[in-house]
Amino acid sequence: MSRMAELTARFPALQKIGTVSRSVQLGAVAGAIALLAIATLWFRGPDYKVLFSNLQDRDGGAIISALAQMNVPYELTENGTAILVPADRVHETRLQLAQQGLPRSGEAGFELIDQTRFGASQFTEQVNFQRALEGELASSIQALNAVQHARVHLALPRETLFVRDRQPPSASVLLTLYPGRMLSESQVAAITWLVSSSVPNLAADSVSVVDQNGRLLTAPAGSGNADTARRDLVAEIESRTVQRILTLLNPVVGSGNVRAQVSADVDFAQREQTSEVFRPNQMPGQAAVRSQQTSASINTGAQPAEGVPGALTNQPPPDPIAPINQPVVPEGAQALGPDGQIADPAAVEGALPAPGAADAAQGLAGPTLMGALPAGTQLGPQGNARNEATINYEVDRTISHVKDPVGQLRRLSVAVVVNYRDVDGEVQPLPDEEIQKIDALVKQAMGYSPERGDTVSVVNTHFSEEGPEEPPFWENPAYFEHALQLLKYILIVAAAILLWRGLGRPIIDNMAEAKEKLEQEAQELEENRAALEAAERRASEMSRYQENLATARSMASKDPRAVAMVLRSWLETKNVK
Repeated sequence: MSRMAELTARFPALQKIGTVSRSVQLGAVAGAIALLAIATLWFRGPDYKVLFSNLQDRDGGAIISALAQMNVPYELTENGTAILVPADRVHETRLQLAQQGLPRSGEAGFELIDQTRFGASQFTEQVNFQRALEGELASSIQALNAVQHARVHLALPRETLFVRDRQPPSASVLLTLYPGRMLSESQVAAITWLVSSSVPNLAADSVSVVDQNGRLLTAPAGSGNADTARRDLVAEIESRTVQRILTLLNPVVGSGNVRAQVSADVDFAQREQTSEVFRPNQMPGQAAVRSQQTSASINTGAQPAEGVPGALTNQPPPDPIAPINQPVVPEGAQALGPDGQIADPAAVEGALPAPGAADAAQGLAGPTLMGALPAGTQLGPQGNARNEATINYEVDRTISHVKDPVGQLRRLSVAVVVNYRDVDGEVQPLPDEEIQKIDALVKQAMGYSPERGDTVSVVNTHFSEEGPEEPPFWENPAYFEHALQLLKYILIVAAAILLWRGLGRPIIDNMAEAKEKLEQEAQELEENRAALEAAERRASEMSRYQENLATARSMASKDPRAVAMVLRSWLETKNVK
């Protein structure tokens, strides 16, 4: 008897399985799997979802304590930086924690002032204000996309009334950036200006910014960043000049037929110059008069003291006698008559000393006395005239203070190479007229200045079509990368094939063999069952025959006459047939 027959003989219930259809069997298996999955989900517990992630240790501890007080189950994942709670309580728990101020976003801000205790000292209030200001600045800096965490330290000296004892404040910022992120110079400058603008009397140069790797992002003045800025300025001037030249020449000679290089000489020296210039006196009548003083004196008929001092000498002089007819004075004669009357004003003017003689040495001209006296004025024989003029002019002075800008362009050197022109398949150089036009365009594009000493060189030559020698394909980085990718895929396929041959195929073969063996055992079981049924039928027939024979023997022994009658009837019936 086979193994299946033995199992059937041992477990009679297996005989009924063969009578069930395959669809019913598959349905039963599917139902069993579903029941197993439901049981697994039931025993696993409720579904958990993320409550908060990327938490700091301090916030995580506070949240866990609050969850324990609220009797909310939780789980920790991602090395304790994420907290999971049941999915049906996520939103409710978030609202309850937000009411308690959890999680805290960054450092504590001005909410510290709301928690001021009664009887706090001035020092405590000052410390709380500084902490609040640091927390607000840290929260503002954390708003940047590249900043994961920020911490601000402020050094605020005590205010004093003595200017000599005052100290400027300073600040330092520690940044923790996201992995793979970097801050540009403009972003670092924005952070420094944000901090300096939020603290009174804090200069931007007094703010230091450091990242999580200990690198100083705000270098002090006079460090290497100044050299970098200078190199960037020179490179920008050169690149912009090259771009302007190529923009003009590419449409003229064709794209790819012109090359340009620019060398800029930039002066980064700082110069300050102060000069005071005194100009010489200007021409008479053009200068600005500061002050003027004029004095004119006329004395006529003054006689010296005569005679013996006494009563006679103190008598007044007699009345003057005016002549009826004025005598004519010939040219060159005495200008004054005997009666003291002016005979010729021009002669008197020539006889008197020049009123501006004293000022002529200084280049000045004063008013004449005769111009001030009316015609017909009488002077005595002892008459004299005097004119004095004093004029002060402003002194010309020019004070100039010149500060030259830093980064002044001193000289530009431009070199341009233009390719030959292809005419009907023949390479020909450009004509001289066109080269001159190109030279003029280059000068206009670069801002040529002879006073600055700029130089321009335009060369027309044939461009070589031979490029650099290409390395062998096995040394080409692109091919090398492709080979590495292909090798990786080959290794993956080989590993898959090995897994298939080592695990997958044997499992499938074993399953097929087991299935075939099971079918053979089932067939053998069916055959054995049919043979068993036939044997049982034969056995039952033999047992019935024996029973009949025993019955006949017992009847023959008990009633031989009856048996003889039966046999006689059988024989007669046979003969009749």
